[in-house]
Amino acid sequence: MAVQRRNTETPEVDVREWPAAAREETLRKVARRLIPVMCVCYFLAYIDRTNIGIAALTMNDDLGISATAFGFGAGLFFLGYVIFEVPSNLVMHRVGARIWISRIMVTWGLVATGSAFIQGESSFYAVRFLLGVAEAGFFPGMILYLTYWFPAEQRARMTGLFMAAVPVSTAVGAPLGGLLLGLDGVAGLTGWQWIFIVEGVPSIVIGAFLFKLLPDRPATAAFLTPDEREHLTSEIESEGAQIRQRHDFGIAKSILHPRVLALSVVYFSIAFGLYGLAFWMPQIIKSSLAIESNLQVSLLTAAPYALGAVAMIYWGKRCDRLGRPAGFTSLPLLVGGLALAASAFLTTAPWLGYLGLCACAIGVLAAFPAFWTLPTAFLTGVTAAAGIATVNSLGNISGFVGPYWVGLMTDLFGSAQWGLVTIGAVMVMGSVVVIVLGDAPGKPAEIGRPA
Repeated sequence: MAVQRRNTETPEVDVREWPAAAREETLRKVARRLIPVMCVCYFLAYIDRTNIGIAALTMNDDLGISATAFGFGAGLFFLGYVIFEVPSNLVMHRVGARIWISRIMVTWGLVATGSAFIQGESSFYAVRFLLGVAEAGFFPGMILYLTYWFPAEQRARMTGLFMAAVPVSTAVGAPLGGLLLGLDGVAGLTGWQWIFIVEGVPSIVIGAFLFKLLPDRPATAAFLTPDEREHLTSEIESEGAQIRQRHDFGIAKSILHPRVLALSVVYFSIAFGLYGLAFWMPQIIKSSLAIESNLQVSLLTAAPYALGAVAMIYWGKRCDRLGRPAGFTSLPLLVGGLALAASAFLTTAPWLGYLGLCACAIGVLAAFPAFWTLPTAFLTGVTAAAGIATVNSLGNISGFVGPYWVGLMTDLFGSAQWGLVTIGAVMVMGSVVVIVLGDAPGKPAEIGRPA
């Protein structure tokens, strides 16, 4: 059996038949070569942006940082991140992934390591903002990079595999952070300082080698045979040309496109849940379950993310198989939001409340793979670079709002209860919006049983 790629509007692109077995083997080879490297990079990125949650278990008291100030500072990462997101992705599209992602990793590694020298609220704010500036463009750059290598029908699964680094980083990073807190006093440093140093330095090292690990495009991939390079390049170019034929617009329109802005609202709701939990879950678990051991807190923080990693991979594969990305985004977002809101009222049954936190984390994480196939259904090339970065940057405003909001509610009411209810409500709102948007422009969502 052979795969025939049709691209009548661009006759210069090679559209010869590609045997199905050879095609599948090539895509498996690409996945084996690229996805592990991408996962390691994202693993480090997510640890370095969220390890502040574990560090706060002792850092806040050491430096006199209030709950509101912590939430504000944790969220300042996203202010720097949002401002430089779109320009960074456009630069990556022009100069190539290996140069730009390498630069991003080394820069954020230096800033992350420097977080060990925070002295108070002002320096905390400054370092968090600079970390966001340094990391800007990494995630949307990786989503764009996947479109250079994988056809549309495989992207939800590949996105799920890549993004599994998020829950894995927490599942590993939280207990690691708990252990590092035990190094308090070693070499004259506090435990939270050791967290930033030990978890920041690897980003610098890996970033320095990344230049040789990530080829820019299939056409320059030395690990592929000439025939594999030719066929894969042809298929990706053909698919991009078909998207351009249906949705032909420039950078400015891709940034301001109504669907891009609406998808930004959906992503806001997903990221609102992700970061609201990431920065506050350790402290919520410690206070609600009355656990003194920071290591036990870190292990309980890790559990829902370990389950979330499995959910992301499974849900992404199901989405690719059945092809209903809006439904596969909406359902886990709805379940997670309702579970989180309900958990906030289980104050007399704290362990049931913890299960609600777990359900929310799993729901948020499972929504990611399907969601990121929605922008690339109508964006390609430079418009994808601009549009994906816009969705990510506007959506990640919630990364600033969420932690600050939970901190504010905690200071006002003495607990995070109403902060959690708000996060749950926003997630439910996002699940409704994505169903209204549908799977692609002009294509309503299929909301039947998705699995």
